[in-house]
Amino acid sequence: MITVNSLTYAYKAASDPAVKSLSFEIKPGEIFGFLGPSGAGKSTTQKILTGLLRDFNGGVSVFGRDITTWGSELYERIGVAFEVPNLYLKLSGLENLRYFGALYEGAKRDPQELLNLVNLGDDGQMLASQYSKGMRHRLNIARSLLHNPELLFMDEPTAGLDPVNARRVKDLILAQRQAGKTVFLTTHDMTIADELCDRVAFIVDGQIALIDSPRALKLKYGTPNVRVEHGSSGETTTKEFKMDGLGDDAEFLSLLRSGTVQTMHTTEATLEGIFIEVTGRGLS
Repeated sequence: MITVNSLTYAYKAASDPAVKSLSFEIKPGEIFGFLGPSGAGKSTTQKILTGLLRDFNGGVSVFGRDITTWGSELYERIGVAFEVPNLYLKLSGLENLRYFGALYEGAKRDPQELLNLVNLGDDGQMLASQYSKGMRHRLNIARSLLHNPELLFMDEPTAGLDPVNARRVKDLILAQRQAGKTVFLTTHDMTIADELCDRVAFIVDGQIALIDSPRALKLKYGTPNVRVEHGSSGETTTKEFKMDGLGDDAEFLSLLRSGTVQTMHTTEATLEGIFIEVTGRGLS
């Protein structure tokens, strides 16, 4: 779906390139997470992949075709939801979707259906200027789905959303994959990436540190232990046991039989912890 080879891009006023020799591939039907702190190069890469920035070095192809050879027909096949919504504030939510839908040549989805999907079904007649930040963000996501695109670019898709609406958006993204669509997701929220992405790339200072599936990363960087919290009379003690030979560990088996176990978890690494370990950088 997307192939990037040795991609480098520098803004004219900058002393260093925004992205440096990036190489990666995204398969059809995959949710691919591009993860890193602000200023890491996520948005620059996304703008190149969507044809908004052209003067780059390296190779980029989308749908098997060099991105520089695409014209406006590219936008019939991709949907884009940037973090900062771009809406007509003097139009209602429904009018915004109808207007943007008219810009596409192919079949469009029903605007009211899309409003329902992002929990704005009762707010379609309100002016976009009256929408809260979260409502505008959800309307922007609905707009990206108008023409039923094969490839979606989503920038911080749950930023600023309450838990209920964040769950709706996450379910919507998973539904796109189930329908065979491909999603390029940029975020600094490792929890979202862990929950949604088939593979993730860590990017810092314009360079990719690693690419793999969240599960593979957590297995590689995690500690194969089980942490048990146990106790009684209001007191809690924590004990860790190695996974290897756990079924024969007399102390562990005795603890299980004691009736004092409160919680038991594997000591799985988090994506955020792995990111910090691999890159030496935080996500702020």
